[in-house]
Amino acid sequence: MSILSWLSSKFGAKTQVVSIEDILKTPEAQSMLSELFVREVAFWACVNKIASVLSKCEFRVYIGGRETKGSEYYLWNIEPNPNQNAADFLRKLISMLYRNNEALVIEHDQKLYVADSFSKEEYALRGYRFSSVSVDNMTFNRVFNQADVLYWKLNNRDMRALLNTMTDTYGKLIQYAAKSYLKSRGNRGILRISATAAADQNFKKNFSDLMNQYFKDLFSSENAVLPLFEGYDYTDISSQSKTYSTESTRDIKSLYDDIFDFTARAFSFPPSLAKGDVQDTEKAIDELLTFCIDPLARMLEKEINRKRNGFEGFVRGNRIHIDTTAVKHIDVMDIATSIDKLISSGAFTINDVRRTIGENAIDEDWADKHFITKNYSFIEEALKQMDLDTS
Repeated sequence: MSILSWLSSKFGAKTQVVSIEDILKTPEAQSMLSELFVREVAFWACVNKIASVLSKCEFRVYIGGRETKGSEYYLWNIEPNPNQNAADFLRKLISMLYRNNEALVIEHDQKLYVADSFSKEEYALRGYRFSSVSVDNMTFNRVFNQADVLYWKLNNRDMRALLNTMTDTYGKLIQYAAKSYLKSRGNRGILRISATAAADQNFKKNFSDLMNQYFKDLFSSENAVLPLFEGYDYTDISSQSKTYSTESTRDIKSLYDDIFDFTARAFSFPPSLAKGDVQDTEKAIDELLTFCIDPLARMLEKEINRKRNGFEGFVRGNRIHIDTTAVKHIDVMDIATSIDKLISSGAFTINDVRRTIGENAIDEDWADKHFITKNYSFIEEALKQMDLDTS
């Protein structure tokens, strides 16, 4: 049910003044807000982590096949526009991409901006056109062609809309479990009233005082005494629900965990990281990189390369590569042996390794050369050496 339909059914179709406080106090509004909060917490827990991880990646720029750090590097890694640094820019880009299933980046005065909203005209055989593009409090009075912008679409189907439909039932279950828990934690009892007490001429006053004053003081005070009139007998049965209340809290947590699991899996995000679990964190981060961050980075860089470099730049070796190797925290002492193997095998230069572990490159020619130990040789040379040794 949409919010407009619900308001119409609740307060009537006729125009009337209704305060937002009155709306929020209704049980229906409380239920809708609770479902919304559960969805939003689960959704943004995943999206914020994805954005934070991607903001750690370096946009490496290659001109003519050689890595450079010029204006393009500065634009993607330091300052895309006067109001955002690179990390803020990427967080907004990823948030828009996951929230709306699409994102648009425009260039203005050689600066990059993530659009807050836009209108799109789709064409089968020519580029899309984008109008009413707004950034912050400014709307551009022009039409942007597909070739002039960076445009991404996350999925063919809007996964967030599908998730909202799926979590509707869980929102109702959480509401039911929460009410059951609160009910089980409340004070419950049986009040017996004799026929003689009920026939007393002061029965209404005595009953009202008992329910509205004495019982209220009893239930709200840490220590209290309940005065009873003749013919009244009260038996407390609250203790019978203690076991159930403990089970209810576990039920509520399990329902919350289910929503986190569904949301995380929809975006190929490890559920354990979404919930903040620390068990098997390394394995979960590997899964995050393999199935979420790396595909997302490749999607971003392909659009950047085709729009900002094109075919001519591609054949000349101009490209941007989003390096995801620096996402993991690296303890140099733990990987000292691996570093030795990477350099001694000739696979990486010293500066390649230093960049990967977050250290500055050495400004020397030898730091960019490949080294190999004498233990490595072509198999033909090894066979020749064996023949010489046996002769």
